[in-house]
Amino acid sequence: MYNDDFTTGVQDGLRLAKRIYYGNDRSVAAPKPVTPMEKATRSFYPSSPMVYAVIYNPAIVDNPDMPSYQPHVHGRCDPPALIPLQMNAISFEVECYFDTAFVTMSGSWRVHCVMGNADCRCRVAIPMGEEGSILGAEVEVARKSYSTQLVSLDGNGDKVSIAEAQEGGLLKPHIFTLTIPKVDGGSNLSIKVRWSQKVVYKDGEFILSVPYSFPEYVTPASKKLPKKERIQLDVNCGPTTTTEAVCKTSSHPLKERKREPGKLHLLYEAHVITWSSKDFVFKYHASTTYPFGTVLLKSPSTPSIDQRDMFSLYLFAGPDERRKVFRKEVVFVVDISESMNGNTIEVTKNALIAALSKFDEEDSFGIMAFNDQRHLYSLTLELATNESIKKATQWIDMNLIASGGTNMSIALDQALEMFSGTRKSIPMVFFITDGAVENERQICEVLQKQLKNKGSELFPRIHTFGIGSFCNHYFLQMLAMMSKGHYYASYDADSIETRIQMWFSKAASSILTNIVIDGPDDLEIYPSTIPDLCYNRPLIISGRYKGNFPEKLEAQGTLADMSNFTIDIQVQHTKDIPLEKVLAKKQIESYTTQAWFSQDKELEKKVARISLETGIVSEYTHMILFKTESPDKPSKSGKKQGKKEPDQRGPKTEKVTVLHHLGLGFGNMAATSENIPPGFGPQAPNQTEMLARVAGNCCVDVFGKCCCMCCIQACSRINNQCSVALTQMCGALTCSSCCE
Repeated sequence: MYNDDFTTGVQDGLRLAKRIYYGNDRSVAAPKPVTPMEKATRSFYPSSPMVYAVIYNPAIVDNPDMPSYQPHVHGRCDPPALIPLQMNAISFEVECYFDTAFVTMSGSWRVHCVMGNADCRCRVAIPMGEEGSILGAEVEVARKSYSTQLVSLDGNGDKVSIAEAQEGGLLKPHIFTLTIPKVDGGSNLSIKVRWSQKVVYKDGEFILSVPYSFPEYVTPASKKLPKKERIQLDVNCGPTTTTEAVCKTSSHPLKERKREPGKLHLLYEAHVITWSSKDFVFKYHASTTYPFGTVLLKSPSTPSIDQRDMFSLYLFAGPDERRKVFRKEVVFVVDISESMNGNTIEVTKNALIAALSKFDEEDSFGIMAFNDQRHLYSLTLELATNESIKKATQWIDMNLIASGGTNMSIALDQALEMFSGTRKSIPMVFFITDGAVENERQICEVLQKQLKNKGSELFPRIHTFGIGSFCNHYFLQMLAMMSKGHYYASYDADSIETRIQMWFSKAASSILTNIVIDGPDDLEIYPSTIPDLCYNRPLIISGRYKGNFPEKLEAQGTLADMSNFTIDIQVQHTKDIPLEKVLAKKQIESYTTQAWFSQDKELEKKVARISLETGIVSEYTHMILFKTESPDKPSKSGKKQGKKEPDQRGPKTEKVTVLHHLGLGFGNMAATSENIPPGFGPQAPNQTEMLARVAGNCCVDVFGKCCCMCCIQACSRINNQCSVALTQMCGALTCSSCCE
């Protein structure tokens, strides 16, 4: 099921739900009619954990407890309708460790919309918050249980067929879906899902936002069913007496269960009439003194494949926006190939104009658009005066028109030559693209040579932004990592403008640059280069080391007034923070980026092993859905059981399907060359592909002598009289077969 099919399916499901009769108890009526204005602005994608009944045959839609007269419905739903199931219980457990949160959701849903003697598939949809990554899912229903597991399929010669997108995978980058087959009407599904997500840091405080906004039609129809919401929140900022985790605001009333130095244990419990209609948002800060830094150390667990000790360094600038930032020299490099046509180029232009409006008069800028060729606003950088920004805005409106192909190297080469080379500013390239090209590794190799020749202190920071799933996000991460820049991405046209503005404001707020940290000689860090410290973004560096770590760590850098700055960072050992899981995603992303660039197969295998060990998805592992079926009840016949009977009646586990790939992928050069608009996940097949699939299936039949495409072409040429005669002949042959 593709993204458009999902929206259509939910709309059809809400209409079908009106057939369900609840009797005299109508505490929750059928979904209200949607006005044309609401329909235009309303999103049918889930904003909270949801489960849908997948309906192909609308005739099975009815109340399983109270069958009612239903007018017969002819035909089938294509795409299938998705009826949101009613939710009976929901519970969240959230563990926060600085910028990372681990969420465990437990809930119960009931198939309230399918006849008791019928069954349907149920589709689970879980939105996972900012930069969410699925860790696992478990579903229990009627003596059957389903669970996911990561497996490595490389190097063993295994050949597997990946399931269609509607069977499971990512509907959107932050929405994980899973389809459970053959669930009886009236059954209850108990679901537990685990994921990790990012805790946003802004203005000196951490902001946790968990999807928790439930639509009104998931509330059970019966008034007698108790409804209880529960959220358990544990915040851990490290084992230190100098750090205090302080709650700022919360969307839901939280009670303090326990408080320790650097830790908070909170609980929200409430009996409700209807489920929560707003996301769970919690804001807190970790210290009142800035800048603030800490280093956490931990020894590896016994079964870990990497037996080196772990460390994680956190450095915060604090909420003081009056802190002086570096003067900016910026060149915007924007992809205007034909694939950017439509809403994508328009929102990109809006974000670019908004970024220009935030420049100070001391800053300077340049603009370059590229497709097959490069298009310059000016040959040199201009000061950001009101007049020049107004002129640049007009140039953007007139020249950023999507057309042509994609040639990145000519634009990047030109952009890197436009800077003055002064030490009183930070030269920055803001690179935006939605495509992938063949010479990406060559671009990185050229950049690597230039870095060695010029030195990293004066080399421009390349901040990269990827749009959609067709660009190579690991290439963009490599460009950013090599030049101490920041990488960001958006897979939705609706979020491009907002995320570009966030990306620019964070990258352009540097207060400390050229950071050097003293540590053990054998120190492996990720990212492999240390980016600049921004006032509204913490600097987080993690990695592995051997030997002894110093008791105090010293970080040095250069401030905006070109003076040197030094801060002593406290080093502490931790036992109750699972650093191996907190660091796993960053480690996997860093290794995968290096593996792509170096084409190192051994490094790919190492990524797969880390992924299997920590449960974090990677490009080199797949997620498989397994089914475990409980044995039937013992027989009461009293007959003697055979020796093999207990084994036959034991729990039986089998593979159901391999879910659609959950990684970012390494770009799609074919889609870029054909200028296909950016998208995320599988794209809907065009008419030619659909006919080819039909022909491929049909040609297997009729002894392989008849081609379906040939039949289609032949039938399209016959006249009406011939078609009537053929129909009558087929009818006669059918009747004679029935008589026999």
